[in-house]
Amino acid sequence: MNRNEKKDYVADLNQAFKSSEVVVVAHYKGLTVADMTSLRAKSRDAGVKIKVTQNRLTKLSLKETNFEGLTPLFVGPTVVAYGADPVAPAKVLVEFAKTNDKLIVLGGGFGEKVMDIKQVQELAKIPSLNELRGKLVGLLQAPASQLARVFSAYSKLES
Repeated sequence: MNRNEKKDYVADLNQAFKSSEVVVVAHYKGLTVADMTSLRAKSRDAGVKIKVTQNRLTKLSLKETNFEGLTPLFVGPTVVAYGADPVAPAKVLVEFAKTNDKLIVLGGGFGEKVMDIKQVQELAKIPSLNELRGKLVGLLQAPASQLARVFSAYSKLES
């Protein structure tokens, strides 16, 4: 990368961090191309961005964001997951790490709080925003469908 490309990389990643609720950091040493492709597909389905990072440039990108405290995690081959959903990045990486021991979740950040691995795992247990929306829609539809059944049964009785 030339100097201008590096500046753009830092600016783009800085903007992504500023607009994210959560950032999760992991080591990916030993993952195959197929593994990374699978991880990227799962993250895309969950609305999570995954980025293999250049540590020095990523440390610069963290400046003036809520995630500056994550700087010490960027040693070795790192990948970051981030997104607007406060649960999805943690859920994607933790679930993938359960089936692939080469991905090691190091920690993350939620707002201005730095999280260790245990806190990231706890965050991953919370239902994602889409799961909560689905449950809410189900709860809202249940009374309406029951009401429709009552009216249907009542109309059959009158006939």
